[in-house]
Amino acid sequence: MLAQKDFAYFKKELDLSLAKSEEYLKIKNDRIRSLKNTISESSTAQVRYTIYTKLFHEYRSYQSDSALVYARKAVNTATLLTKKELHQSQFDLASILTTLGTYDQALAVLNSVESQIMPTEKGRFFWTKENVYGGLANYANDADEKKKYIQQSKLFRTKAIAHLPQNETLYYIALSGQLLNQKKYLQAYQLLFPVFNRTPKTDPNRAVIAYIVSETFRFRKSKEEEKKWLAISAISDLELVKKENISLRKLALLLHEEGEIETAYEYTKRSLDDAVFCNSKLRTYEISKMLPIINESYEAKNKSNQSQLIVFLISVSILSLFLIGVLILLFKQMNKLAKAQKNVEQANHQLSIANQQLQGFNTALNQTNSALAETSLLKEIYIGRYMDQCSIYIGKMEEYSQKLKVMATAGKVNDLISTVKSKAFIDKELKEFYSQFDQTFVQLFPTFVEEFKTLLTEPETLVVKKGELLNPELRIFALIRLGIKDSAKIADFLRYSPSTIYNYRSQIKSKAKGIREEFEMKVMRIGTKSD
Repeated sequence: MLAQKDFAYFKKELDLSLAKSEEYLKIKNDRIRSLKNTISESSTAQVRYTIYTKLFHEYRSYQSDSALVYARKAVNTATLLTKKELHQSQFDLASILTTLGTYDQALAVLNSVESQIMPTEKGRFFWTKENVYGGLANYANDADEKKKYIQQSKLFRTKAIAHLPQNETLYYIALSGQLLNQKKYLQAYQLLFPVFNRTPKTDPNRAVIAYIVSETFRFRKSKEEEKKWLAISAISDLELVKKENISLRKLALLLHEEGEIETAYEYTKRSLDDAVFCNSKLRTYEISKMLPIINESYEAKNKSNQSQLIVFLISVSILSLFLIGVLILLFKQMNKLAKAQKNVEQANHQLSIANQQLQGFNTALNQTNSALAETSLLKEIYIGRYMDQCSIYIGKMEEYSQKLKVMATAGKVNDLISTVKSKAFIDKELKEFYSQFDQTFVQLFPTFVEEFKTLLTEPETLVVKKGELLNPELRIFALIRLGIKDSAKIADFLRYSPSTIYNYRSQIKSKAKGIREEFEMKVMRIGTKSD
């Protein structure tokens, strides 16, 4: 049955699940509240440990900070119990520390217990270490460092496979990852498909299995099947209220590539909201890398609409001039009505044709304005606040277009040309666009300005105007922090010349602490360090 249903079917299911998010959230919060109410009634350490562990798993992919609280409570309580409970709670603690991006702390917890673990615990121990090094590899900027972490991750995956019980779901997840690395994509699919079919909907691993299945189709260049399994995985994440997820974001990226801008924006915004809510640093970091793509789409769409508007404005201007000439000719002919009735009739005929042409162009212009208005419905992928910017911008464009039409109709050609040539409108919108960019960036990296100043020998020289969040220098390095390092691209974004961008970068680097060549690498690590 599953194989017979296509992506379109599961996309409808996914959209329905998104619509029912509040219902799923209420069920989860009721379940959490019920567990918390039983804590005061628990009389033994064993009962408290069991409740803390359940609460940890409820919060595990929902609210990382709360999951960390209950993981630590479980560890403290487990010190009164057997080593088995203590080690399991320490594995949980290391796991949530990994989600929060505090990899050093996670490794410290695991290393502290490594010499004491029992043979039956090695599988879980090695798998937790695999996750830590996998996260480190995703964050690494240096190629050699990234390669080292990937090798460590593979090593611990191999060890986990050797020690995990072969009847556990975790064993199949680990083994399928190894098969993918070995490019045995069909074998990985054949291994996981029956496991997925027997995994209940209440199992958090169901989404993980579906995601790995989508990876097997990605490597096999089957995009429709890849999207289908990403949708299945995302549905499971939504139903279980898992905020720390990846499938919905990856599906959004595929839809964006196919031109489904509105849907891609909705999915991306939901993914970003979930990542921020969960405090999953890795997922937030991954989504932030999509911002340059979003900005590029915005610029391309905006330039296309502006070009169309300019073409139609020029056409209207030419026709207006033509109409004025016809009106002048008509006036002269009317003064000679008694002598040249035939010439007057011909002029009237020409005027009628001109009016029809003008109406045709006005109709085309109205259609273009309607198309511009429809772009506000796309809410595209421009990250939260950019969508309000787009809606306001389109409204202003309509007012601007109406103003130009009034000028054209009234024959105010000089005023029309002066208005078209003026850059005041564009400058104002650019200022507002950069303000929205600053707000969004600071929301993603709230400590950016403070951390950036710590990298400078003279931080007091970096002054931000009152009412602004970033100045030009900070904005340049904000773009670098998002992965845009090319001075030409930064110049296009900020409307400066490449030489100006180069001078700004050089001036800031001259004030850098330590080695200048490492300055931008340090900027790229802002926001990634744990407290």
